[in-house]
Amino acid sequence: MPEFSLPDTFVSRLQQILNKDDYQQVLHTFYTDRAVTFRINTLKADVQPVLQELAITAQPLQWCRQAFWVDAPMREHITLSPAFAEGRLYIQNAASLLAPLFLQPSPGEEVLDLAAAPGGKTLMMAQMMNNQGRIAAVEVVKGRFFKLKNNLNTFGASVVVPYLKDGRVVGWKLPGRFDRVLLDAPCSSESRFVANKPESFAHWNERKVKEVQRKQKKLICSALAALKPGGLLVYSTCSYSVEENEMVVQHALKKFKDQIVIEDAPLRLPNFRPGLLQWKKREFDPSMSLAVRVLPDCLMHGFFVCRIRKLTTTPGSGDE
Repeated sequence: MPEFSLPDTFVSRLQQILNKDDYQQVLHTFYTDRAVTFRINTLKADVQPVLQELAITAQPLQWCRQAFWVDAPMREHITLSPAFAEGRLYIQNAASLLAPLFLQPSPGEEVLDLAAAPGGKTLMMAQMMNNQGRIAAVEVVKGRFFKLKNNLNTFGASVVVPYLKDGRVVGWKLPGRFDRVLLDAPCSSESRFVANKPESFAHWNERKVKEVQRKQKKLICSALAALKPGGLLVYSTCSYSVEENEMVVQHALKKFKDQIVIEDAPLRLPNFRPGLLQWKKREFDPSMSLAVRVLPDCLMHGFFVCRIRKLTTTPGSGDE
């Protein structure tokens, strides 16, 4: 393995978060190219004709319908294909598919995507809902918002209404409205670091982690406020930091005491690990073990995902 080039503090933190075997596995992924995962957009096309048009051998993802993978060198072949240009397929890391699968939106429901751009998960939810119901897709950054709008048009997600809004206030303006909420939170993107690309981690430091944590805490409270009683929130990040994952969920459990519970994952894969129950001197609710830490592999980048149910009886306001 070449000399490690990631920030020393990041590497040290990673060693504390992961056990020895998992640490070595994660370390290796910073040097290797992953396979390319793509999803056939059944809002615009059937699966087999697209695969035949691509004229490549694509392996199915057994746990996600309409999703396939090919080796990394085939990426250009896919991105230059008419199917890609016309929105009949969408390239999406396999880990990114997990958030919609954990949320399980159904046709006819009203769903909130609280940090939606560029829209891969939004589009997947529209597909799962057969373009029936309504998805409010919120994005606060103007450039990303217009990229989201363009993707929605290209991929035929007519059920989605995009909003250029700050997700931190949406829940308090629309309390108790949505059946399901997805919060794939803005994060430090630690799992996307590439060892030989310093620009991928040039802006990372512990202060940055704390900055995004503050935003994540406000977003998760907004998301829970927006949920109907009985509704479901999925919170996810592509970071390894405990501050951005378990500590944010623990913050929500404290703020919405007796109003929310963590639920078990609807899917289990070999590279799933339970959420941590402690970090340094901090201890977390025992139910945090139901959250999922996804170890990166040849298909997935690292990921954190947690299902949170809002109970039907809510004894008081959650953000007082």
